[in-house]
Amino acid sequence: MRDYSVQNKKAWEFDAYCFWVEHSGTPEDRAAEDVKDPVKMLRKYAGYFDSFEGVKIANICGSCGKKAVPLALLGAEVTVFDISEDNKRYAMEVAKAAGTHIDYVVGDVLEIDEDRYSGFFDVVFMEGGILHYFHDIDEFMKKMNMLLKQGGKIICSDFHPFTKINDSLNYQFPTMSYFSTDVYEGEMAHARFYDEETRKNMPKCSYRKYTISEILNSMIECGFVIKKFDEHPSWENENLPGEFTAIGIKTEIQTV
Repeated sequence: MRDYSVQNKKAWEFDAYCFWVEHSGTPEDRAAEDVKDPVKMLRKYAGYFDSFEGVKIANICGSCGKKAVPLALLGAEVTVFDISEDNKRYAMEVAKAAGTHIDYVVGDVLEIDEDRYSGFFDVVFMEGGILHYFHDIDEFMKKMNMLLKQGGKIICSDFHPFTKINDSLNYQFPTMSYFSTDVYEGEMAHARFYDEETRKNMPKCSYRKYTISEILNSMIECGFVIKKFDEHPSWENENLPGEFTAIGIKTEIQTV
């Protein structure tokens, strides 16, 4: 495992299970919400799927299963890939309480078993801000392409690169030059919910943030045809961009 992956794993296993219970409810409470209306729980992402029943989905950095469980309830065959054992514990308990099933693989996403998962999935799906955890976006996108069947779809939703220069999502992340390529240490996303003393002692993550052109060009160069690109307003200020979603299709012939 890469050094920065080890560092990020420590951060994402810090009090993670207790955090989800406190902020998302007990697994039973969360499951009840998911069962009641799984499409609603998918929020805007539901519209990016052509169908759910029997669709094999790789949920990349799927965290506590907040999207994986609703997808499974809709009939998808979901495999979460994530670095945190605590995230897995919560997600699997939610799935069980919801009366559904997800697979969950804990480890470095860049070290996913290619012998097992090459060309396995119909859809690769990610959301909630994950690209900045990977220091080489081309390596990441090649891995995503590997996971998909020919003609498979990538749904890449992430923090808008505008957040490099303006903390429009109020995550209390540092801002920088839009074109910065620096790798830096910063607080993990949930740090702002803890008291100052705990916050000071929490493990840090290692980040590399990207521009829109870096993201889209990497997708194209790593074998995806871009079919759609949407920008979404910040939930803190609807006048500013907060997230984006890029849809790509794996080409018949990979370009790299």
